[in-house]
Amino acid sequence: MHNDALCGLAQLQVPLCKTNKNQRLRSKIVPLLKYILPPIALITLVVALIIVLMRRKQKVKLSTNADLSPLTWRRISYQELLQATDGFSEANLLGVGSFGSVYKGTLSDGMIIAVKVLNLQLERAIKSFDVECEVICNTRHRNLIRIISSCTNNMDFRALVLEYMPNGSLKKWLYSHNYCLDILQRLNIMIDIASALEYLHHGHATPIVHCDLKPDNVLLDKDMIANVADFGIAKLFGEGNLMAQTTTLATIGYMAPEYGMEGRVSTRCDVYSYGVLLMEVFTRKRPTDEMFAGEMSLKRWVKEALDGSIIEVVDSNLIGTEDENFSVKEECVSYILGLALDCSSDKPAERIDMKEVLVRLEKIKISFSENIGMVGKKKAMN
Repeated sequence: MHNDALCGLAQLQVPLCKTNKNQRLRSKIVPLLKYILPPIALITLVVALIIVLMRRKQKVKLSTNADLSPLTWRRISYQELLQATDGFSEANLLGVGSFGSVYKGTLSDGMIIAVKVLNLQLERAIKSFDVECEVICNTRHRNLIRIISSCTNNMDFRALVLEYMPNGSLKKWLYSHNYCLDILQRLNIMIDIASALEYLHHGHATPIVHCDLKPDNVLLDKDMIANVADFGIAKLFGEGNLMAQTTTLATIGYMAPEYGMEGRVSTRCDVYSYGVLLMEVFTRKRPTDEMFAGEMSLKRWVKEALDGSIIEVVDSNLIGTEDENFSVKEECVSYILGLALDCSSDKPAERIDMKEVLVRLEKIKISFSENIGMVGKKKAMN
């Protein structure tokens, strides 16, 4: 009685409730959505999965061509290579390696290339080709040589078409009388090489060991950026493997003791070779120089100089006694050669890894640049 807000069914003798049109519409739609939404959601999910799978499949296809390197992958026929290199003429010969020769070529569109042609008469040449293809096609780093294409003509011809390096090899810059590198240039080149090895050893899904690091296998582009090349005897480790056994020997003078004597290969073998290369770059002495006979070696020569006068072993083109930056340069090279000795210990376990090498080199470069700058400021003030 007297409850004016009370409403309900007519048989209850109360006023009818005023229903909201939206509420009535919602009451009809909600039951329908329970049946409509699940099929729509399922269809959307299936379509999304199909799109993802198609894109992933497309990426897999691209990984074998266009995405291998910053350069555009292209199909190049045997006839095109013949025309580009003038029939692989001696005038276009850039060098001869362990398993073949490298020629300079110019494609019809003007692109300059380097063509590595394998000598299939040599033992292990085909295996070398396969290994190099696998390494280059599965790595991508600014300091690793980049592939443009590969070419096979049945079983008679196999070649890799690579990015052309206009400044040639590090060997040319070290030992030619027409070229000279200053301390900072050499330091930058060694940082580039260390960066490439750090990527191969630690930044890749499975470790890769180059196995034959030397000046011949370091190429310089137009901006003098170093690119590590020639992966013909490289070792790719499987998951969980950190060492392998091999009968293939690398270049004498650069091989780690355990590699040369027992055929044991690991990333520490590359570290040893890097240490030898670092000494060679700053002393301008090959590890196989005739002065290193009997018990004397490049490593021992450098070690004795570090205990005495470093100027006796440093490349004379780098430091002069009358150089106003003499003390700064001497200190810099001393740190570099000390690092080289830490890389080239006879015992693998005592060698530092490439991550530490890269960090220490960067610190040496920063310190050297700052000290040179301070000397310049003092000179300007005076």
